[in-house]
Amino acid sequence: MEVQETRVQTDRVLTIPNILSMARLVGVPVFLWLILRPEFGGPQSDGWALLVLAFSGVSDYLDGKLARRWNQISSLGRLLDPAADRLYVLTTLLGLTWREILPVWLTALLLARELMLLVMVGILRRHGYPPPQVNFLGKAATFNLMYAFPLLLLSDGKGWIASLAAVFGWAFAGWGTTLYWWAGVLYVVQVRRLVRADAVTD
Repeated sequence: MEVQETRVQTDRVLTIPNILSMARLVGVPVFLWLILRPEFGGPQSDGWALLVLAFSGVSDYLDGKLARRWNQISSLGRLLDPAADRLYVLTTLLGLTWREILPVWLTALLLARELMLLVMVGILRRHGYPPPQVNFLGKAATFNLMYAFPLLLLSDGKGWIASLAAVFGWAFAGWGTTLYWWAGVLYVVQVRRLVRADAVTD
């Protein structure tokens, strides 16, 4: 189901939700550096990487909630929020796959969905439409993946905590991947309807 937003948008840039989204974007290269340090001879920094991921999850929840509550929904925010989400997903996939925590097939499955969405955005632009709005299912998928990634990172260790993290991490990864593709299919259906409607009116 598409999330319908009835509140008035603002052109303000320096709103609290936008600042949270910007901070999340800044955290993307920081997280990648932290998670890959051991691969290049540096000390393990998984604890700090987990904190950055936790901040990302909290800020992802807060920016949308505060934007609606304080009537600070903005055009910039509509671009920043999904961009930050996708960049975190992509960088986390890269880092965890490089560390061999995630299997290549799962990474390929999630990247294929992103590629499909890029194609859909290109089709929409050719027909004069903006990118599709984030729907509830897509947001739920991102939340599941944002829970899965830190848990899987935590599972790269020994002891009962690592074992428990692996169980819950893979559960969230399975749910997140399924919802991610489901949301992607809904985007495709939405694009198809818009293109067909254009063909009828021409």
